[in-house]
Amino acid sequence: MKNYLGLLSLCVGGWMVLNGVLHDFFVLRSDHGKQYDRDLLRLLTDGHLLITCGVVQMIAYLGLRNQEPWGYYMAGVACISLLIYCAMIFPFLKSIGTMVLNLGLLVFLLISFFHRH
Repeated sequence: MKNYLGLLSLCVGGWMVLNGVLHDFFVLRSDHGKQYDRDLLRLLTDGHLLITCGVVQMIAYLGLRNQEPWGYYMAGVACISLLIYCAMIFPFLKSIGTMVLNLGLLVFLLISFFHRH
């Protein structure tokens, strides 16, 4: 599992980045994108959060492939942030896929971190 943990973080992070970019693209193409207001800003912030956390997970790949603690911490914090975000928007949007991916990565991070040596 340790050999694939970095790759898993890279893939989950890439999926988050792709979803964030697509989210922002479609928000800007919708009626919300025609006027700069609080609603547009909030919707773009949602996409930005996905992109930022995904990039952090992708960067963590470098540390995870060498089993360095900072890689575990970065990927873990990004997973927790995305899980909290999904919990906050759950009444409006059931992001089950995002939750499953990040919870799965977090579980693998914890298992691998405590069995490093």
